[in-house]
Amino acid sequence: MIKFGTGGWRAVIGDEFTKENIQILSRAICDKMREEKVEQEGIVLGYDRRFLSKEAMQWAAQVFAAEGIKAYLINKSAPTPLVMFYVMKHEFHYGMMITASHNPAVYNGIKVFTYGGRDADEEQTADIERYINEVTDIPVDEMVYSEGIEKGLIEEIYPLNEYLDSIIDTVDMEKVKKRGLRVALDPMYGVSETSLKTILMTARCEVETIHERHDTLFGGKLPAPTAETLRALQNYVIDRRCDLGIATDGDADRIGVIDDMGNFLHPNDILVLLYYYLVKYKGWHGPAVRNICTTHLLDRVAESFGEKCYEVPVGFKHISAKMFATDAIIGGESSGGMAVRGHIKGKDGIYASALLVEMIAVTGMKLSQIMETIRKEYGGMALEERDYRFSPKKKEDIRKLLLEDKKLPQIPYEVENVSYLDGLKIYLKDGGWISVRFSGTEPLLRIFCEMKDKSTAADFCEVFEKYLEL
Repeated sequence: MIKFGTGGWRAVIGDEFTKENIQILSRAICDKMREEKVEQEGIVLGYDRRFLSKEAMQWAAQVFAAEGIKAYLINKSAPTPLVMFYVMKHEFHYGMMITASHNPAVYNGIKVFTYGGRDADEEQTADIERYINEVTDIPVDEMVYSEGIEKGLIEEIYPLNEYLDSIIDTVDMEKVKKRGLRVALDPMYGVSETSLKTILMTARCEVETIHERHDTLFGGKLPAPTAETLRALQNYVIDRRCDLGIATDGDADRIGVIDDMGNFLHPNDILVLLYYYLVKYKGWHGPAVRNICTTHLLDRVAESFGEKCYEVPVGFKHISAKMFATDAIIGGESSGGMAVRGHIKGKDGIYASALLVEMIAVTGMKLSQIMETIRKEYGGMALEERDYRFSPKKKEDIRKLLLEDKKLPQIPYEVENVSYLDGLKIYLKDGGWISVRFSGTEPLLRIFCEMKDKSTAADFCEVFEKYLEL
């Protein structure tokens, strides 16, 4: 019942996301920690604002306490990057975050972090699933929460200042102070408001916030910063004449941005902007990393600076692993997650936001001007993204056709290469590409296509729509 995808374990609340399954998973991690002889150091747990997140964290802690493993609980809803930071900074071997990130409100889930504050990779998650299958004494033992507190096996902590100071210390706050920027925030009813407000107000920015209250239904929208979900932020930026608008997803590890003209900047643009800034203005040296569904414009920028851009499968664990292996400056994905060298080993929408504000201050340019400069220098690319739901039979038919039999439709462009690294990806000789893959976090088929313009990308998507009868 408990299977890890590209972003941890996610399930519908009351279906597979239950107290019993949460505690089975916790017991499996206890067994794994004991086998690896790291149980004495304990584990760090955090939670976001989703329904049952705090309770789920406490249910997990009761299992760790019953097994004699100390659980350090971040006692207020917190960003996922804070948990990763604390695991890294204090050299824990394991941490857990109760979140389903940007999934619909009916979902919740658990992300597991390993030594260094990294997302658990495929080897680690496969190992956890093996331990899960070996848990037979159900329901598992649990200690009463208050008893765990009394015995010192559960300790409530709130290390937010330590995390925020680590960001403030790396950002040129003096430059930002001199600009007097007006920033609009949209935490999307999630957990980023306190962190972002603290950083920006320390830099003397004027900060205004929308959608800050606690709402487990996320205002009836998907808590993902997309062009569709950020229309209110767009209007706010225009009406209030803000320098930029910043949004984060439910657990604050992804970012969405509205520029000074009220334009939605796709996460691909943000990734390119930050890499360009870190190399050109801050003088950093090193490659970039992206997944197979992320813009190839990043490759052009890297090449112009004599650097390389590496491609990996979807799942941030692949990006962080490749960044570590190549000492990359930045790694990111088209859904808004990105990591920067010298910070945590995973995505952090709060740190990315701080760097964008610094970029505006240091360059002395508006965000729209910087983006226009990049487009003039490197050309433009347009990304089309489409999601499709399917029946179990339809999923198997598509999987067999594309990935097993490897049959393709008639491609109306000159093909350079076909890859099955993660689903199907076709590379075209003119630099365009299309990717078709099943989501690792939701029951969806996803098609991504990047071409010279939006209409051409849409046309290529429709080739596969017709072929797969979607």
